[in-house]
Amino acid sequence: MTTVTSPLSGRAIGLADVPDPVFSGAMVGPGTAIDPVREPSEAVAPLDGVVVSLHPHAFVVVGAEGHGVLTHLGIDTVQLNGEGFALLVNKGDTVTRGQGVVRWDPAAVEAAGKSPVCPVVALDASAEALDELRESGDVKTGDLLFSWS
Repeated sequence: MTTVTSPLSGRAIGLADVPDPVFSGAMVGPGTAIDPVREPSEAVAPLDGVVVSLHPHAFVVVGAEGHGVLTHLGIDTVQLNGEGFALLVNKGDTVTRGQGVVRWDPAAVEAAGKSPVCPVVALDASAEALDELRESGDVKTGDLLFSWS
């Protein structure tokens, strides 16, 4: 069982409400999303594992059970070309749950005309594999988002 916790503080909204058809249609995988607090913060690792993909706007951590979790910081934020994002780790690094991965400012993303909503997705998973899926309510960094069996 892989436990996935929130990489950010904000409000859980569920993938169906993400303003992007790829995420809202769960084409990347099932999961949930966080509408983040509008203040500078660190997006943290949602599980212990290895950073296998790292970009200013998104990262993937793969845990010991081989489960990969994508954290995508905002929608269409790749178009910001890294501006306003600071990487705190390197690809290939081993991270622990709660460790800072990317520093960013959701308010600046919104000011640039992009949605700061952050999908947190279980890659290559079926919807049935996720339990305790959090799709509403306030969440703090480190709160349970879902467990993956």
